[in-house]
Amino acid sequence: MITFDRMHANRISIIFLLVTYLVSAQSDPMARNAFMNQGMQEAFDYWIISKPNTTFHSSFKPYLSSSYANANDSAVPFKFYAFNNSFLSKTVNEKPQNTNWLNFQLHPILDLETGVDLLRSKPVISSIGGLHLKTNINNDFTFAATIYGGKSSFPFFIDTSISSQKIIPESGQAYGSSNNGYSFFDYTGYVSYSPKNNKIFNFQVGRDKHFIGDGYRSVLLSDYAAAYPYFRINTNIWHLQYNVWYTIMNDVSTADGRKKGFNNKYGTFHYLSYDIIKEINIGLFENIIWKGSDTNQARTFDVNYLNPITLFRPQEYSVGSPDNSFLGANLNVTLFKKLKLYAQIGLDEFLLKEIRAGNGWWANKQAWQFGGKYINAFGIKGLKLQIEYNEVRPYTYTHGLVDQNYSHYGKALAHPLGANFKEVLGFINYRKNKSELSWQLLYAIIGKDSASTKSNVGQNIFLSYNTRTSEYGNYTTQGVKTTLVQSHLKYSWYIIPNINMRIELGYIQRSEKNEKGYALENPYIYFGIKSNFWNIYRDF
Repeated sequence: MITFDRMHANRISIIFLLVTYLVSAQSDPMARNAFMNQGMQEAFDYWIISKPNTTFHSSFKPYLSSSYANANDSAVPFKFYAFNNSFLSKTVNEKPQNTNWLNFQLHPILDLETGVDLLRSKPVISSIGGLHLKTNINNDFTFAATIYGGKSSFPFFIDTSISSQKIIPESGQAYGSSNNGYSFFDYTGYVSYSPKNNKIFNFQVGRDKHFIGDGYRSVLLSDYAAAYPYFRINTNIWHLQYNVWYTIMNDVSTADGRKKGFNNKYGTFHYLSYDIIKEINIGLFENIIWKGSDTNQARTFDVNYLNPITLFRPQEYSVGSPDNSFLGANLNVTLFKKLKLYAQIGLDEFLLKEIRAGNGWWANKQAWQFGGKYINAFGIKGLKLQIEYNEVRPYTYTHGLVDQNYSHYGKALAHPLGANFKEVLGFINYRKNKSELSWQLLYAIIGKDSASTKSNVGQNIFLSYNTRTSEYGNYTTQGVKTTLVQSHLKYSWYIIPNINMRIELGYIQRSEKNEKGYALENPYIYFGIKSNFWNIYRDF
């Protein structure tokens, strides 16, 4: 747990006083990443839906500042963390020609929350603190680092997952217990360079997350799992954006919470985004995951997967590879400058003849997403409606070797529910000035394994598909049908929008039951003061 004594508090106060009185106006950094945060995504949605263009690609995150340099704040009808935020910043050696200057920016991070788990009549307390520091040099170079840690406890429906793995999805390894809370520490950061301040190429090395899609969820790649090291090349030409990134991840399936038991796994990802016109975008995604060294072999990063433009399936066949590849596509369409429709399809494995046969072959592993966003709904400024449907067939994201499945640090790289489910999400969000009222509804049907057998019906992506229960006759939600309903009502008031500092009051009602007679009703009410910049999911 992070604690701050009076001396540290005084030092922080002095730093804030030194930097808050000056704001940089001339610097326009091109190489920094926007934070991946649902609250900030609201602002991006209002801007790009109301003012679509052919240079911004909304489906790849984090957004690079060069791609939204012309973002119009006036398109957003509420107070928010500005696109070109310069709060708590100071520029050294600034000149009219904008050369040889250095810009610093500092953000405090707080996540203080207290709540009551009404199922157990138990207090739930979270105290997290940290700092985000960013340095920009001559517009073309950015260094950023986020360091945070603390101690948290969780309501029962979340704690059941964390207590067994000692892993907090967004932050990684945790220490402690459900009785006393879990202590943790994590960091993200990157070094980013756009040569000669251009908008064509950007090179980054860092430790963070990526997200593919326009929805709340992604069936291709999400930010649900912990951060990982990466090297990324971002290319923007005409209506095209192409990203290739190389990663080092961890398989913890056999570690029993011991870091010495972690095994390395590696990944290469490609995403090509094309703005056909300013209202229509299509993206193509592919990746491959392979395991590193274990007791049977010594293997590091495979040079065969360094080629930034190759397709993986031909590459796999050329080297006789047993590695795990995944393909997908993303589509979004903007209508009337108010509505965005989006869709995804993910293909793990499939044979067309087996799909046509309709016999439920186990290896027809696909995922789908359909959704829509409606901003300024019914003419009410700041009112946004969203609906989303996700479906993932059994055994998707799994592999014959568990350490090559589509996961990192014990959590799914795509959808947090794993596979073998159907899900509907609904959102109502209203923001005016510094106030926000939001409501989220989740309804899902999940096919789970029976606790009394060693069955593998395809929901748990950490089971080998070699232990599947049947070759044919597989269908989505097979197994023990579990119905999950969750309602989340939240009010937020932004104390300082420019550092995302807000007060939150929320109520979650979680209901889960299955056909075997299990039933859970878990109400949770909470209050918090927060200025964090990452997504925290409470609906897995």
